[in-house]
Amino acid sequence: MKLYEPVTLAMPLARKLGEFIVEKGRLPNGEELRAVLREMGLEESCLDRSMEVFRSRFLVAIAFPRETVVIDVIPSSGELSDALEVIAYRDRKLESFIVEIVPANDLEYEGNIGIEPVIINEKNLTLESNPVLGHFEEDGEGLFLVIDPKTHERWKSEGDVHVCPICGGELAWKGKKAYCRDCGYGVKVVGE
Repeated sequence: MKLYEPVTLAMPLARKLGEFIVEKGRLPNGEELRAVLREMGLEESCLDRSMEVFRSRFLVAIAFPRETVVIDVIPSSGELSDALEVIAYRDRKLESFIVEIVPANDLEYEGNIGIEPVIINEKNLTLESNPVLGHFEEDGEGLFLVIDPKTHERWKSEGDVHVCPICGGELAWKGKKAYCRDCGYGVKVVGE
């Protein structure tokens, strides 16, 4: 997994949090969140009771595991215009768990998050939304969001596969790969 920019950590993290909620029926506690972030290749820098700091070569993640889980993902350059927040919470009114990715700073954010939130029914733990989440890999043609065929089929049946799930721009498909002219990322379908 390549972790160059906040979006390259935020999207796979949102996917993992959604998978955790479906499996366990609850939000992760601090120790479980630490395990997820370490598994994703981040190194612990600072642990406190209410805040945890992780880092990689290009990113810093600050986690606040409380009743609502908040993870701020900041480039190591400190540029807040690119920072994102991954937020996981239980919405009592909707009777659902929600995992969403939002700009950490709405005023300065340079992109357009086109990512649908993960909405999981709290009673039967089924997915009620159509998020297009995966992990990022780099090849000779660029950096791609890698999704599985199941996600791709759900996306095709429920949404517009010509809208970039990263920035909301327009995707141009060529076989199992798509390219976005707006953000420069691609989407690749990998698997059976």
